[in-house]
Amino acid sequence: MADTRASTSTSGDGATTPELVQRAAEQISGLLREEFALAQLEMSEKGKRAGLGAGLFGGGGALALYAGAALVAAAVVALSYVIPAALAALVVGVVLAAVAGLLARSGRKQVRRATPAMPKSTVGSLRADAETVRNAAKDRGRS
Repeated sequence: MADTRASTSTSGDGATTPELVQRAAEQISGLLREEFALAQLEMSEKGKRAGLGAGLFGGGGALALYAGAALVAAAVVALSYVIPAALAALVVGVVLAAVAGLLARSGRKQVRRATPAMPKSTVGSLRADAETVRNAAKDRGRS
């Protein structure tokens, strides 16, 4: 006699195979939604940090431009006149250059903290979830 049982056999908790498959699909779907929400949140945080870094870079660049203009003016004045006004322009240029350097360094630090853009904790969580599913499938196959 052939075994006529269909795929509606029951598990230890009384659920049929289709019910178990449906439950697994719902759980996987819910898990993926949660993981995508976590990835979106993580990417939003990195985007904010990158924006701050870019703003600081821009501020540093603008001040560097002014520093260059002041240093050029100082060189012109120094060559044209050997008077204290040239020294004042030189001091302003050096101060602006120092501030620009500090802003650029701070901006660079912020941009580095935002990269790589991959959501590390979400990727790690997804890998752990996949490993759990693999192990559960192996254990289920043995029993």
